[in-house]
Amino acid sequence: MKGKLVIISAPSGAGKSTIIRHLLQSGINLEFSISATTRAPRGREKNGSEYYFMSVGDFRKRVGEGAFIEWEEVYKDQLYGTLKSEIDRIWSHGNHVLFDVDVKGGINLKDIFRHDAISIFIMPPSTGELEKRLQRRGTDSPEKINMRVAKATEEMKLADQFDNIVVNDRLEQAENDVYNIVFSFINN
Repeated sequence: MKGKLVIISAPSGAGKSTIIRHLLQSGINLEFSISATTRAPRGREKNGSEYYFMSVGDFRKRVGEGAFIEWEEVYKDQLYGTLKSEIDRIWSHGNHVLFDVDVKGGINLKDIFRHDAISIFIMPPSTGELEKRLQRRGTDSPEKINMRVAKATEEMKLADQFDNIVVNDRLEQAENDVYNIVFSFINN
């Protein structure tokens, strides 16, 4: 079966992961597409669960072999991408693919899959609120937070390239909005 694709992108700290967890628990036959990355695992992340962790050399070799549908060098030597085999794996289970990708990756995937995909941009209420959320996480240095906020400001300028923009001002409302968009898309 060739299913549909749901693409969710957002700046770091906009609440994308929480909204995606809600979607995966909602009963829609979605399966999470595990991205490949060259960054090191954080906390309890496991290879093949949150990400496929690869060395920079292995990642670049696989790019050369055409193993990726899309990929991006987000920061120097921090590569992220979607393996073609991952989509085939999900479709073989009879599920639709759910992507959690950076903004450029989301735009690239929508360009590739067009009408078979829906793209949703999770917008923070403001850059000030985004900065507060990143600080509350307690996982990044002030320099890293400043870098993420600057990147988020640039990413928010690309939001209009997505099919839908959902402002995550109130989490429960944002979760419901995303669910309704995805449910409607999958069932039409």
